[in-house]
Amino acid sequence: MLQGVKAVIAKSFERIHRSNLAGMGIIPLCYKAGEDADTLGLTGHERYTVHLPTNVSEIKPGQDVTVTTDNGKSFTCTLRFDTEVELAYYDHGGILPYVARKIAEQ
Repeated sequence: MLQGVKAVIAKSFERIHRSNLAGMGIIPLCYKAGEDADTLGLTGHERYTVHLPTNVSEIKPGQDVTVTTDNGKSFTCTLRFDTEVELAYYDHGGILPYVARKIAEQ
């Protein structure tokens, strides 16, 4: 994980950046159309909770997820894991732990 970063919320991602986040086990989220930090009144100093199912098999690429802040604001983002493989990387904490587990299983 990248210095404690668990998720990144953005208006959009370049393909490689989104893919790299997924590969590090970081949740890529996009604001819904017409929304951003300014329109939602977010400063960047909040602590966020991303409400994902605890069972990774219930998470689907592109699904909407609710995000809440420590000051009570709530908004919806789109989950930008685009493939089942990216979800597997997330489930294992990134590509390296995923590959290490696969090798250990052999």
